[in-house]
Amino acid sequence: MSTLMIGNEAVALGALDAGVALLSSYPGTPSTEITEFAAKDRSRHIEWAPNEKVAAETAVGAAIGGARAMCCMKHVGLNVAADPVFTAAYTGVRAGLVIVVADDPGMHSSQNEQDSRYYAMSAHIPMLEPASSQECYDFCRRAFEISEQYDTPVFLRLTTRIAHSQGLVERAAAHGPVLIPYKKETAKYTMMPGFARARHLEVEKREKRLAADCNTFSDINRILPGGKTGIICSGAVYRYAAAALPDASFLKIGMCYPLPDELIRRFAASVDDLIIAEELEPIIQQHVLALGIPCRGKELFTIQGEYSAAMIAAALGRPVPEYDQTDALPARPPVLCPGCPHRAVFYTLGKMKLTVMGDIGCYTLGAAAPLSAIDACVCMGAGISMAHGLDRSGAVDPARTVAVIGDSTFLHSGITGLMNIVYNKGRSTVIILDNSITGMTGHQQNPATGKDIRGDAAPAVDLEQLCRALGVSDVKTVDPFDMPALREALLASLAFDGPSVIITRRPCALLSKARTAPLRVTQSCIGCRRCMGIACPALIFEAGRARVDISLCNGCGLCASVCPKGAIVKEEM
Repeated sequence: MSTLMIGNEAVALGALDAGVALLSSYPGTPSTEITEFAAKDRSRHIEWAPNEKVAAETAVGAAIGGARAMCCMKHVGLNVAADPVFTAAYTGVRAGLVIVVADDPGMHSSQNEQDSRYYAMSAHIPMLEPASSQECYDFCRRAFEISEQYDTPVFLRLTTRIAHSQGLVERAAAHGPVLIPYKKETAKYTMMPGFARARHLEVEKREKRLAADCNTFSDINRILPGGKTGIICSGAVYRYAAAALPDASFLKIGMCYPLPDELIRRFAASVDDLIIAEELEPIIQQHVLALGIPCRGKELFTIQGEYSAAMIAAALGRPVPEYDQTDALPARPPVLCPGCPHRAVFYTLGKMKLTVMGDIGCYTLGAAAPLSAIDACVCMGAGISMAHGLDRSGAVDPARTVAVIGDSTFLHSGITGLMNIVYNKGRSTVIILDNSITGMTGHQQNPATGKDIRGDAAPAVDLEQLCRALGVSDVKTVDPFDMPALREALLASLAFDGPSVIITRRPCALLSKARTAPLRVTQSCIGCRRCMGIACPALIFEAGRARVDISLCNGCGLCASVCPKGAIVKEEM
C-alpha cells in the first residue's frame, strides 16, 4: 500500500525502516521535518543537538560504536559540521552513517545558495540525490548499505522542492535498530598524523572503487531512452526536465558524487545533442567537459535559483505552457507575527538609532521596514562576534552598538562569541531574545526550553547563570513589552565599561493557545501613524486613521504603548 508523504517524511521513514538506532540534528529549513517525523518512533534515540557539529559528532560516535546513525541539517549547517564530517571520511564507519543535507535553491529561507555537492567532492564522501518521495525512502535505505559496504559516511542531498513536495511511497520490509558489535581499532579511528596518512590512502582506494562501481548502480543511476536530445540531470530538475521535454532521452543521476563516467560516455554516444540541466553550480557539466564530451549547460540555464519546467522549455525553444496571470497574488514580505516579543526590542533599538549586529532566526525580520533596526546579518552566532569586531576595531562607538541573538542561536554558536568578548576585554552589549523556543523553523525545543524533542521534561540551561559563568558581570533580564524598562536596561548596559548581556524574556506569541482581548482604535485617533511604526500585521491604516484587525490581534498592547493619544484600548471579550 502506498502512502502520500513529503520527501522529508519519506527520508525519516527510510531511516527507521533501515534500522537507524540514533538520529541527531539541529533544526534548519528545509531539513527540519525529517527529525520531527522520526521522533514519533520512541524505539530509537532521536534528539535535537545544540548545533550541527555536535549532531554530526554524535552520529559519528554512534556509527563507530556499531549503531546505524544519521544526522540532518540544511546546507549552511554543513559548514558548521564540516570539521567532524571531513575527518569521518578518513575514519570510516562500523555501522552505516548517513548525513542528510538539504540545499535551498532560490533561498526560500536561507542566506545563501551554496551547493553541497562541492562538500562531497572535497570530503571524498559519496552523495546520493533523490528526485521523488519514493526515492527519498529508497535512497536513504540504500545509503546505509553503501556506507557499510564501502566503509564511509554517505551524504543524502535534498533540495527544498524534494524535501517539501508530496509523493506516493511504497514501503519495503522494515527491521529494528541495527547494532554491530563494537571493536577497538585505534589506528582506524584515532586521527593523529601517523594514522591519518594511512587512512587517507584508504579513502583514495575507496573512492576509485566507488567511481567504478557506481556505473552498475542501476537502481540509482539510470538511462531512460527517448529521442536524440539527451538530458543529464538529477533531483528535482529531472522532474522539471521530463515535463518540459517528454520526447528526450535522460540520464537520471541518483549518485551525484562520484559520477558514473562509463554511463555518461555511453549515454552521450547515444544522443545527438547533450544538455546538462542542474540547479546552482555547473558541477556535472564541468565533469562531463573534463571527460572530453561536448555538452551544453549553463550557457542555457541560470546558475541562480530554482528551475521549473517552463524555464527549461523556454531555454530550449520548446513550447511553454501559458498561465492566466490575472489573479497573481500580491507580494507578501515576511513579517514578525502579531504579538511577537521581538517587535518591541527592534522598535526600541530603531528609535535609539543604535548599530545592531543581527543573527539568523525570527529576529532577522527586525531588518525589514519600517522597523529597519538591523545593520548586518551573516550566519548563526556571528552577530556577537561582529559586534566585538566593531568595538575593538574602533570603527564604531561601542556605546552605540549591540548584538541581538535568539536563545536557541545563542546556544548553537553564540556562547563562544560572548566568551571571546570577555576574554579580550571587550565591552559589547549582547541582547538574547529569549522566546522560549526555536521559532522560525517551527517551534523545536532546545537546551534552554526544559523539554526534549518529544516534549518530555529535560534539564534546562539557565541563560543568566551561563552568561555569568562566562565572566559577564552585568546581566539583566527584562520583559520586552515593558518598553521603559527595556530602554533603561539598554542605556545602563551601553554605559557599562565591560561586556553586558540583556535577556529579553517572553514566550513566542504562537506558543500560547489562550486568547486575550484584542485592541480597538477609538475616535481619539489623530492619524499620526505612530502605531504603524511597529509593523504589526494586525494594524491597518485606512481613511486617515488606524484600525485593528481583531482576527489577527492577540492583545499584546504594544501599539497602545506607543500611541501618543491613548487612542488604542482593549476590546471587551
